[in-house]
Amino acid sequence: MPATERLFSYGTLRLPHVQRHVFGTELPTTSDALVGWRLRMLRISDPDVVAVSGEAEHPILERTDDPADRADGVVLEVTGEELAAADGYEVDDYRRVRAQLASGGEAWVYAAG
Repeated sequence: MPATERLFSYGTLRLPHVQRHVFGTELPTTSDALVGWRLRMLRISDPDVVAVSGEAEHPILERTDDPADRADGVVLEVTGEELAAADGYEVDDYRRVRAQLASGGEAWVYAAG
């Protein structure tokens, strides 16, 4: 079995049709959250990403370090190949960073660059 990484998603990567397009399948998800982060909306100009997601605005995470801020989402178990596919899907406004999950442990997350 290939090694897996944890990827926290709070936006379109949670959607089954986006997962099928990006990963070729739907992935199991586990609810979780990030504390000290907040969401804002970002207008997406990449027509391919808009076509896949069906949305011209996507949420984007900003780190605040304020314990009152919380972003809910899900954790996906992904292979290295699936993580690379997610990197290819995300637009340049996002950067992939490690973040502490509310449940403990860490996961990759796409946040404001």
